[in-house]
Amino acid sequence: MKSSNHGKLKSKTFFVCQQCGKQSPKWLGRCPDCGAWNSFVETTVSPYRAAYSRPALKGNKPQELSTVERSTLSRLSLGFSEINRVLGGGLVPGSVVLIAGEPGIGKSTLLLQASAMMAKDKRPTCYISGEESVSQVKLRAERLNINGEGLFFLSETDMAIIMEHLDQISPKLVVIDSIQTMYLEDISGMPGSISQVRECASRIMRWAKENNVPVLLTGHVTKDGSIAGPGTLEHIVDVVLYFEGEPFGSYRMLRGIKNRFGSTNEVGLFEMGNSGLVEVDNPSQALLSRHTDATVGSVVVPTLEGSRPLLVELQALTTPNNFGPPRRIANGVDFNRLLLIIAVLTKRAGLRLFNQDVIVNVTGGLRLNEPAIDLGIALAIASSFSDRVPISGSIVLGEIGLNGELRTVPQVERRIAEAARLGFKTCLLPRPSQNPVLNHADIQLLEANSLGQALRLGLTKKINRETINGE
Repeated sequence: MKSSNHGKLKSKTFFVCQQCGKQSPKWLGRCPDCGAWNSFVETTVSPYRAAYSRPALKGNKPQELSTVERSTLSRLSLGFSEINRVLGGGLVPGSVVLIAGEPGIGKSTLLLQASAMMAKDKRPTCYISGEESVSQVKLRAERLNINGEGLFFLSETDMAIIMEHLDQISPKLVVIDSIQTMYLEDISGMPGSISQVRECASRIMRWAKENNVPVLLTGHVTKDGSIAGPGTLEHIVDVVLYFEGEPFGSYRMLRGIKNRFGSTNEVGLFEMGNSGLVEVDNPSQALLSRHTDATVGSVVVPTLEGSRPLLVELQALTTPNNFGPPRRIANGVDFNRLLLIIAVLTKRAGLRLFNQDVIVNVTGGLRLNEPAIDLGIALAIASSFSDRVPISGSIVLGEIGLNGELRTVPQVERRIAEAARLGFKTCLLPRPSQNPVLNHADIQLLEANSLGQALRLGLTKKINRETINGE
């Protein structure tokens, strides 16, 4: 009679990269997939240990989609309308939302304020922190003028204990700050390791779906701006939001990257003050509060963040460099896009930028990615290089091609309407191919076919530097 070998099987040990999740039978100094150094950690898995066992849900069987009734559960509205905008109208019951951002950007402050607003509406909220104690969170709550009524705080990192408390409290909203600090006893690895982060996120996701309670998670960000932990973390959750901005600036932007229940085109704008985060009702006016009209190297561009038009100031500075290769610095714009625009200015517009340091900056700490700001960047660089002032009270929009041609951008009407509302009088833009009728009596349209023509239309005469220095 053949004996069973089940009792002889041993636990399997392998090494897992903490950046990308690649498995290897032996330790490697450098990951061959993502290139990270010293990222492999030993992981032990039992052959018969189930990662997570739970009873089958009642009625959990295949159903024909046409017979399924639409859920009557309504979205939960948070106190911040800017967050509701990015989420698509509010939190969907049972959804898991991941909010990622750099350290010190204000993730914990945002979630504590949102939790307090939810608890104030007689909806009990549980705020769980693995990084702060009760007394530390109390000090932050007092600074934010939060009394904490209806807001339950738990300082714990053991996910099993956390889920027991959640079953007892039965909250309407759960906040976990952060997912990288949580761990499970039956999973090998330190908190923050790929196996711990993945399994903790999976278990809280299952709990949220079974109880129809939304969960907000915070996540750390690596040096390259991506979410720390396994890439599967972003696939597990329903919504991924990035909270970004300059740490020393006052403005913060909440941007949607993934949303199973709405669009990812919306953004929310906040301002960090002494009493926490405040919503910005008129973002264009706030971003241009310190803009000085008719300044060398300064151009206003109308950009679209989701469905919202924003007027943002672009600044450029060119200086001669006689001691090495010229530098290109891009703050708030894509670096490769800046190199492309400089090359087109040199080749097609005749600007001798080969020995010039070129610096481009977006005021307010925002990041602009759409091609509609190409012409604004080019005009700002040309203005600084030639000491010529852009036309007073003007905005600039348009995409630049490699041959120096200008291309139209989408939703021109909305961009121009926002500029007219704030009192701008002139708009420099590409000439449309089909000659659509733009109904804007309060703003003059300067249309150009090429980059060279746009520079001639958008820049005034050269300023007198001696006069300026004498002032």
